[in-house]
Amino acid sequence: MVEIEAAAFRRLVSHLQTHTEVQNLDLMLLADFCRNCLAKWYVTGAAEQGIEMDYEQAREIIYGMPYSEWKDKYQLEATPLQLEALTIKQTQRADH
Repeated sequence: MVEIEAAAFRRLVSHLQTHTEVQNLDLMLLADFCRNCLAKWYVTGAAEQGIEMDYEQAREIIYGMPYSEWKDKYQLEATPLQLEALTIKQTQRADH
């Protein structure tokens, strides 16, 4: 079962690395997670296995390159509409 889960995870990461047009903000608004969330979960998973890994190392695995490089190449400026939608989503989350 772990092998199947690992294969699915690798496929998800590869898919996100290939689809750089999908912005993290879009993922957050639609799915309530993004590449950075995956990196944080990766660090947590490593710690649970007794493996020392920092957040930047995990982000490089998820992004397929250093985050700063990915950000320079692919990250777009958030639109006012996106920022408004994110604020609404965060407010809704805080209310629950």
